[in-house]
Amino acid sequence: MLEMIAALQPLVVGAVLVWSARVKILSRHTAATVNRSALVRLVGERRALPAYRLLGGVELALGGLLLLPPAPRWEAAAAAALAVGFLAYLTYARRAAPTSSCGCLSARATPVSGRSVGRAGLLVAAGGLAAATTAGWTAALTARPLAGAAVLLVELAAVVALSPELDRAWLLPLRQLRVRLTHPLRGNSGVPLLASVQQLQLSDAYRRVAPLLRSDVREHWDDAGWRFVGHAARYQGRPATAVFAVPLTDAEPGSVRVAVVDDATGHTLLSLAGAPPATGPHLSVVPA
Repeated sequence: MLEMIAALQPLVVGAVLVWSARVKILSRHTAATVNRSALVRLVGERRALPAYRLLGGVELALGGLLLLPPAPRWEAAAAAALAVGFLAYLTYARRAAPTSSCGCLSARATPVSGRSVGRAGLLVAAGGLAAATTAGWTAALTARPLAGAAVLLVELAAVVALSPELDRAWLLPLRQLRVRLTHPLRGNSGVPLLASVQQLQLSDAYRRVAPLLRSDVREHWDDAGWRFVGHAARYQGRPATAVFAVPLTDAEPGSVRVAVVDDATGHTLLSLAGAPPATGPHLSVVPA
């Protein structure tokens, strides 16, 4: 299995190098990308753009050689050395120009992060594996096509996940899908959280404990026809949580109840009840 993985690494490294070269050679925003990078600080403003395009040419040539069978070991060794250079450059950029853009796989302005460094480290490891084997990727894919395809997909997914400049292409749509599916501003009842917050803020219970509150809404959940909304609080110098109970079927602020719970012991320090609805739990006033 390890031999097959090593044999497939030229495809992974080659694909990444060709994609990176595309940004450096074909992008209409190459000059702006260079000006935002640490390359200007490293080689000077006049030499930065030619050096950037030259690097793109080297990436394109080496990446193309890795993608075309056979892939000799010297090609993999050269790719590993180039990846070491990437790693050194990104480490330098994080220290010398922390606000600079990577300019690696996209023209989008994205500061160098730990993910970018991790991606360079992954390429170093992939190039090292490729240089350590004599097996060709064509034979490896022919022998085990499904396993080989799975390895390639996993590695390329790891490269994408470690590329902050590509987040707009996959991470942002994924977050938008999660919002559409989970409706974070709604509880299980379908009642918007904002409606419950407005109801409790108009209540006498809220006004009476407002001086104790130290945060906005930290958590909320629905149970047995009630929505429970938690706020950080402080009661007589002790950290606590104020839990408001808002009925989902009664919009009157007077029906809101609150309990202030000690964070350390879990004991109820204060409990205030409004006018209860026809059904539901009853919280009586409990002195501290």
